[in-house]
Amino acid sequence: MTRLIVLGISGSIGSQTLDIIRRHKRKFVLCGFSVGERINCVDEILKEFKTISFVVVKNKSDKEKLEKIYPHIKFSYGDDGLLELIKQVECDLVVNALVGFVGFLPTICALENGRDLALANKESLVVGGNLVNQLLKKTNTKLYPIDSEHVALAKCLKGNKKAKKLVLTASGGSFRDLNRNELENVTVEDALKHPSWNMGQKITIDCATMMNKGFEIIEAYHLFNFPIDKIDVLLHDESKIHSLVEFEDGSFLADIGPADMRIPISHALFRNKRVKNTFASLPLDEFGTFHFRKFDPKRYPCVGYAKKAIAIGGTMPAVLNGANEEAVYAFLRKEIKFLSIEKIIEEVMERHEIVQNPTVQDLVDADKWAREEVRRLIKENNL
Repeated sequence: MTRLIVLGISGSIGSQTLDIIRRHKRKFVLCGFSVGERINCVDEILKEFKTISFVVVKNKSDKEKLEKIYPHIKFSYGDDGLLELIKQVECDLVVNALVGFVGFLPTICALENGRDLALANKESLVVGGNLVNQLLKKTNTKLYPIDSEHVALAKCLKGNKKAKKLVLTASGGSFRDLNRNELENVTVEDALKHPSWNMGQKITIDCATMMNKGFEIIEAYHLFNFPIDKIDVLLHDESKIHSLVEFEDGSFLADIGPADMRIPISHALFRNKRVKNTFASLPLDEFGTFHFRKFDPKRYPCVGYAKKAIAIGGTMPAVLNGANEEAVYAFLRKEIKFLSIEKIIEEVMERHEIVQNPTVQDLVDADKWAREEVRRLIKENNL
């Protein structure tokens, strides 16, 4: 039995992780979880999984209310509560399904405490990939990616050592059929209509700007120790080819399957093993036609910002992430226009004084500075 902690259990990845646990009750034990403000799900989860001993919520008031109802369960709250959960609950695998920078310190904490990690939190590797890899070596822990693209690459690379190029596929997001001029007045509601995947709001906006693909390039760089200039992006409308690897002999291997995140989540939970899929299928006679389009870096400048950040190194990737996150949430609150997201990111990166070989605290400080700079730009320029 694998003892699990799930961080972000009410989100898209967290809820689908629960689906897998339910299907494999003899394989997994849920020992603890975190949930943000959606505390309505806590009662249902605690009734279903009697093995849970520790729950973390976002707000202190919710924590105090819940611990009166469930005196036999340990409750905590906030960012410190996430670290407390990881440190105090004995487990074999931490599933980090948190969204944003809030997932970075829990990743570091899990590895420092000898916990293996199933990672859906892109920001952990974007912000601190070098530190994460150092901890993996130091603690002899394992990291299993959950992103569909990186699971696909891992499958294609397994047993194949002569890879020439990694190719990350991308749907192009909600506005893939619009040109730059047509993006000027798009709405939040339009941006949240992803053509292929059902995901949370933040990642859906990142798909529309393609910042998520920039993040995935950085992730692939850290996960597979592959040069940035050998990691490409290919637009693929159907989202059924999840990534490809080109080899030295000119041939390609591709991972093809349904657009269902429970498949890559299962691969991570079962520690890079294939298991019987009872959720979704893609019969050969339903493949249809696959369409590919060349990626245009001028159409999606955020990918270039990500490549620039990792090339500069130091605290710049943390600034990239912090600026993006703050700008995306400002757009979701309808404080700025869609195209202002990328303008803000570029401006904040240009203003940053880089710290090379950063500590965890340096990265935390860089993230805080980037967010403050974004808020200052929005206030000053009414973007």
